[in-house]
Amino acid sequence: MIDLHCHSHHSDGTDTPERLALLAEAAGLAALCLTDHDTLGGIPDFLAQQSKVKVRLLVGIELSCRFLGRSLHVLGLLVDPADALFQIRLAELRGRREDRNRRLFLRLAELGYPLTREDVQAQADSPLLSRVHVARALAVKGFVRRPQEAFERLIGDEGPAFVPREELSPAEAVRWIREAGGVPVVAHPGRFAGGAFHWDEAMQDLQREGLEGLEGYYGEYRAAEQRYFVELGRRLGMVITGGSDYHGLNKPGIRLGSGRGGLRVPDALLEALEAQQRRGAWN
Repeated sequence: MIDLHCHSHHSDGTDTPERLALLAEAAGLAALCLTDHDTLGGIPDFLAQQSKVKVRLLVGIELSCRFLGRSLHVLGLLVDPADALFQIRLAELRGRREDRNRRLFLRLAELGYPLTREDVQAQADSPLLSRVHVARALAVKGFVRRPQEAFERLIGDEGPAFVPREELSPAEAVRWIREAGGVPVVAHPGRFAGGAFHWDEAMQDLQREGLEGLEGYYGEYRAAEQRYFVELGRRLGMVITGGSDYHGLNKPGIRLGSGRGGLRVPDALLEALEAQQRRGAWN
């Protein structure tokens, strides 16, 4: 089994990159890809564990795009962490995130839920702050009973405190990932715009934008969703990938490699992914 989607404390997970490598080894995985949001900051410590474990440790990233008026996540799998231009671009994205955070704090204060950056930073182990950390700070302050309630009542995409940030277009994300030597993949499409969204035409649109794969196996998919997305990917000739989207304590019940218990991502998918990467290098 492999797992091509997980997060460390360098974005919105709770485990160190080193611990993720050890957890993957304990789970008997053949490969694990670290895909933090907007940063490769955890990659050096992650790859430093390669000599200590048998599991293959792979480099990835997760970027947010705007598609049909909503946020769509795109995985950049097998990117080159030494690509200087990619690192510059990621720094720009983190600047946009900081701007969104400032506006979010102002909006929360207007609604009667004042938070400082320091309040939120206390809930994170790295400088990169996300809504997960904001939710935890709101719970610590007593504004909500639990972090999930913060998303449900305040800061979720439909909440009164939601503040969008400037996001990439799918075509921009594709270009950035390809130029960094990676493969652009639609992350957890079943979690976009609700379960009733029809993906047949939308995925073709994204394929025309340059997306080369989709996450057919996912830690929170129901069996019918998995069958649907695996079949859709095959029908469109896209690379199929899969992962748990493990976040440690920030996603209770999701285990590395097995999601909520039923996830089994075949090793053969990595071979197809690497073949796609080689084709991209030749273009």
